[in-house]
Parts: sequence; structure tokens; C-alpha cells
Amino acid sequence: MKKFLLLLLFCHVSSPVKHSLKFFLTGSSGVPNFPEHVTAATVDELLTGYCDTNKKIVEPKQNWMKTILENNPQQLEFYTQRCSEIEPNLLKAKMDDFKQRFNQSGGDHILQRMTGCEWEDETGEVNGFDQYGYDGEDFLALDLKTSTWIAPKPQAVIIKQRWDAEISRNKYNENFLTEICPEWLKMYVDYGKRFLLRKDLPSVSLLQKSPSSPVSCHATGFYPDRAMMFWRKDGEELHEDVDLGEILPNHDGSFQMSVDLDLSSVPAEDWRRYDCVFHLSGVEDDIVTKLDKVEIRTNSENPSDRTIPITAAVAVLAVVLAAATGFSFYKKKKAKLPPQCE
Repeated sequence: MKKFLLLLLFCHVSSPVKHSLKFFLTGSSGVPNFPEHVTAATVDELLTGYCDTNKKIVEPKQNWMKTILENNPQQLEFYTQRCSEIEPNLLKAKMDDFKQRFNQSGGDHILQRMTGCEWEDETGEVNGFDQYGYDGEDFLALDLKTSTWIAPKPQAVIIKQRWDAEISRNKYNENFLTEICPEWLKMYVDYGKRFLLRKDLPSVSLLQKSPSSPVSCHATGFYPDRAMMFWRKDGEELHEDVDLGEILPNHDGSFQMSVDLDLSSVPAEDWRRYDCVFHLSGVEDDIVTKLDKVEIRTNSENPSDRTIPITAAVAVLAVVLAAATGFSFYKKKKAKLPPQCE
């Protein structure tokens, strides 16, 4: 078992790094105090650019992205035109089309688009994607293998048929997502490599809501998000009575995760046999935290005595507010906005 686990860790450490360039577009109708159009760009899940119909300017969110736009005025002008005029008009037209398919004339509605590409730095493999959601549900997705659209809802079938017939547009989208977007992504990663390729270890804490609750081993502040976390007993990884949480973003671009251990049936004298292990890809030494009651932080403590790590809900909220997007329907999936794409 130990040899098997070591092999898994070795494979995890030596695996290629997959980079991503994603553009999130949100169009709204009837939503008060919210821009009709918002675009947020991310590189490796880090917010790098933002624009909306209220400001009508492209705002780089990282210094290295600002440098890229300063050194590439044509690209800045291109993004500015797309954000201030072209994309808002395209999203509005699509919104009207989608509303018609649902026989809607009023109300609050949200149209979302996620598009971009991924690039694996060792194998060179690239993957593009372009997906639409409407009112929180998947609506249309581009299948690059067939250059056709997938319609998961009956209301999307007519639109799918129309878009499938636009062969030149689909060919352009395919070229952008598999050729142009990866080249832009490689340039962005090169400019931002000191930040994007860094290795930041987290602070690890033991948390417990009440004496009868599971003990949560919580790691926050690590980068990148290629990490593993698990509980051990006598040096052996545990799979029962363990609940592994998702890796979530923090507001500063780092990540956090937690793994819970149910100790309700474990005698107090056996707690010393347990520890929590955090492993970051590319880092040789793991962070091992012994299960010690003295080190457990609980809700009963005086907040002035200890600083509790930022919670997952607050972290996600900070990211959502920063990007001004709400892509709930993309949580089901594991997408340079092709600004030209329509």
C-alpha cells in the first residue's frame, strides 16, 4: 500500500502542467444595479482582466498583464472594441434570441458564456471550448471535433441548427480556439511565469465546530491548485470516515482546501495515531500536521485569541465580486475570449 501511494505521489509530481485561458461573459436583462455586459478573463484561474458596459474600458488585474497590453497596443485596442461595443451587442442579440425560444417577454434573465483554451506545457496538447448557459442552466456547447453545437435543452435545438449551418463562423471559431488562443496563452504564461509558476506552501490548521463535529484539516494560501490532502492513521492513508472538499480560490489568487475526519468512534487515546498530509505538486516535502487536541481551533474560542483562516464561502464570494460573474452552471464541468467569435 505504501509503495502504491508513493507511486501515486510521484506520478502527481511529475505530471505535465495544464494552463488555461478562460473568458467569462455575462449578459443580463432586467437585473437592477448590474451591468448589461461583463467580461472577466482568467489565466490559470487567476483574474487577469475585466470590463463592463458601465466603465467601457479594459482593466488589467495583474501587473504582468498590464505590461502585455502596453507592449501590444493593437491587442489592447482590439479588446477595448470588443468589450465596449461588439460583445455587448452580440450578447444582447443572443439574449433576445434565447428569450424568444422560451416565450419570455420580461423578467430577470442571465446569459453566460465561457470560452477559451487549455495548453499542456510538456505534451503540447491543446483543447478549446465555447459554452453558453441561460438562467443558470447549460444551453449550448461547441463540439470542436464535429464543428457543431450540442443542445442539451429542447429550446436550444432551433438555435443549434441555425448555428451549425454557419460553417465559416464555426471554422473560424475552431481556428481561434485551437490555434490563436493557445498562442496567446503561451505568451501570457511566459510574461507571468514568475507569478504563475511559483510554488507557495499553505498555512495548515485543525478546525472543529463543536466537540462532536468532524475535525477539519484546512490548508489555505497555496499555489498552484495542483495539490493533494488526506488523513493518515499509523502512516496509512484513510478512506473511510473522511470527506475531502474541493480546491477553492482565495481572493488573492491562491487556493484553499480541507479534508474532514469523523472521530466519533475513535477513543481519545488513539488520536495521536492520526495526522493530516498536504502535498503540493512539484514540492518534495509534504506538510504533516499531527492530530493534537491542543492545536484544534473551535468556534468557542475568543476571536481575539486566534485568527481563523478565511472560509470557503467568503473566498468564493470575493472572487465572484471581483470578477462580477456568477457561473453556477459551469460548476458541473471540469472555458483570448475569442473576441471575434460570434
